[in-house]
Amino acid sequence: MDINELRGVHTLLVMAAFFGIVWWAYSAHRKKANDEAAHLPFDDDDVEKRTLEQEKAEKKQ
Repeated sequence: MDINELRGVHTLLVMAAFFGIVWWAYSAHRKKANDEAAHLPFDDDDVEKRTLEQEKAEKKQ
């Protein structure tokens, strides 16, 4: 077994790992977590709005 065969085996292992990760990320049981992650930027708006309201309330006191 020379270095080129090792490189070929390494390439196949890395490719299998890549496809495994892609399959895991897009599988049906990850849909809920992916949907929650997709809405995170919109949830930040609510947090920012509450923070601004809290700062206004503190300034009035």
